[in-house]
Amino acid sequence: MRILLVNVPHPAIGSRIPREQLPPLGLLAIGGPLIDDGHDVELLDGELGPLPLDRLVAEVTARAPDAVLFGHSGSSSAQPIISLVAAEIAVRLPAAWIIYGGVHPTYFWREILADEPHVHAVVRGEGEETARRLMRALEDGTPLDDVPGIAFRRDDMPVGTPPAPVITDLDAYRVGWELIDHSRYGYWGGKRAVVVQFSRGCPHLCNYCGQRGFWTRWRHRDPVLLAGEIARLHREHGVEVFNFADENPSAGRKPWRAFLEALIAENISVTLVGSTRADDIVRDADILHLYKQAGFERFLLGMENTDEATLKLIRKGGAVSSDREAIRLLRQHGILSMVTWVAGFEDQTDADLWRGLRQLVSYDADQIQALYVTPHRWTPFFRIAANRPVVQADRTKWDYKHQVLGMRRMPPWRLFLWVKLIEAVAQLRPRALLRWAWHPDARIRHAIRWYYRMGRRVWVHEVLGFLFRDRVREDGRTVADHLGGAQDHEEEASRPTRALRRPIAPLAQSTASR
Repeated sequence: MRILLVNVPHPAIGSRIPREQLPPLGLLAIGGPLIDDGHDVELLDGELGPLPLDRLVAEVTARAPDAVLFGHSGSSSAQPIISLVAAEIAVRLPAAWIIYGGVHPTYFWREILADEPHVHAVVRGEGEETARRLMRALEDGTPLDDVPGIAFRRDDMPVGTPPAPVITDLDAYRVGWELIDHSRYGYWGGKRAVVVQFSRGCPHLCNYCGQRGFWTRWRHRDPVLLAGEIARLHREHGVEVFNFADENPSAGRKPWRAFLEALIAENISVTLVGSTRADDIVRDADILHLYKQAGFERFLLGMENTDEATLKLIRKGGAVSSDREAIRLLRQHGILSMVTWVAGFEDQTDADLWRGLRQLVSYDADQIQALYVTPHRWTPFFRIAANRPVVQADRTKWDYKHQVLGMRRMPPWRLFLWVKLIEAVAQLRPRALLRWAWHPDARIRHAIRWYYRMGRRVWVHEVLGFLFRDRVREDGRTVADHLGGAQDHEEEASRPTRALRRPIAPLAQSTASR
C-alpha cells in the first residue's frame, strides 16, 4: 500500500520559529515497521514552515496515497486541526483510508467515529504492531474485528476490538529515520536534532497524568542498543541534539546507568535534554557525573507547584526539599535545571501566587516554564475538575500555555498578569542574568542564551495573543460539558458503544468492498 503519515501544523508558537522543529517521533515509530512490512511509506510534516492547511491538503492530494495516517504529539489540542484536514482530504481522495492514532483518539474514539464520518478507523494505544496489523487487514480485505487495539464502524455504530497486548520488547520495532531529511530539523539553537525514547510509562501515580493509563507500565529499551542508535545518528547524519520524549527515563536506576555508561563508551560529543523527577536526581547524586559525561545539558523537573497542599492534591509524591536539592545537584554537575510551575488551581489567590513567585526565586532554577492546569478526561484529575467552568472554548489552545479552567477568586486577566510576572521575574533576577552573561562552560552558556532568545519571543507572542487574539471568558459550560464523562484506561475498554449522532454511509463491516 502507499501510506502517507501526516503531521499537521500546530498553532503553538514552537511551530513558527525557524530551524527549531523536531521530527515527529510517534509517526516515525509507526513508519519503520510499515516499511519493513513492504509498504511504500512517506512522511508529510506540516510543522516544517509551518505549511498552511490548504497547501497541506494539496500535498496529500497530489501524492494520492491508499491510506493517510494522522497522529500528533499535541494530542487534544491538535485534534481540531486533524479533523479539519482529514475532512478536506476525504473529499479529494474518497477512496483513501483515513486512520487516526495517538493519546486523544485512544480515549475519544467513540466521539470521533460518531462525529467524523471521514475517519475510518482509530488506533488505540501503542501503534507499532497495531498499525501493521490494521494495514495488512485493509490490504488483504480481511475483517477488522480480528485486529486488536482498533475502533471502527459496524452497521453505523462505533465498535472497539479488545485492547492490543502491551509491547514488551521496545526494540522489536525500529524508528523509520529514513523518512526524514535530518538537515531540516533543528533545536537548541539550530543544531541538528531528533527525539528519542528510552522508556515508556511511569511508575508514579500523579493524578493529572495519563502515563499509567496509556502506557500501562514502565518499560525500557535495551540500554546498549539505544546508545548505539544515538551514535549512528550522530556519525551518519550529523545529529547533535537528542531530546528524550520519556516522562521518567531514570525510573529504573540500573538500566538507566547502563545506558549512560554505554553512551559514554561510544565516545561521541552530543547534547542530551530530557525530563525526570527531582527524586531521581537526588537518588542518583553519586552518578550524576555520568549524566554529564554522557552529554546531558538540561533536565526538565516536573515540580508542578511549590505549595505542599497543591502537591498533595495532585498526588505528585515529591517534596519541596527534594526539589531544591535536585536543582543544587544539577548545578553542581554543570547541568541546567528547568522547572515547571503550574497555575490555575481553583482556589488560588493573589497571596498564593505571590508566595509561589518568592519560592520559585528562592529555588534558583536555571529556567522556569509556567503552565496552566489543563484537564484530560483520561486522568484522575478530571474528576476533580469536571464541574469547573471553562474560560477557553477553543480546544486548539488546551495546550498548557493557555488558561482553560475558570477560578473562584481570580478573573483570567489577573491570572495571566501573574503568570507573565512570575516568568519575567524568575528569568530576569540578578543571579540568572549573571549566568546568562558569563558561564564557565561554553556549551551551557550557549544553551542559556538560546533559551533566553526563545523565551523572549514566546513571552511577547503570548502577551499579544492574550490582548488581541484569544477569547478568554466563561460561556456557562463546564469541563464535563466539553469532554463528557471521565474515561480512564480501564473504563475506556469496557464502556458500551453509543449510536451515531447523524446517519452516514456504512463503513468497514469488512474491508472486502474497498
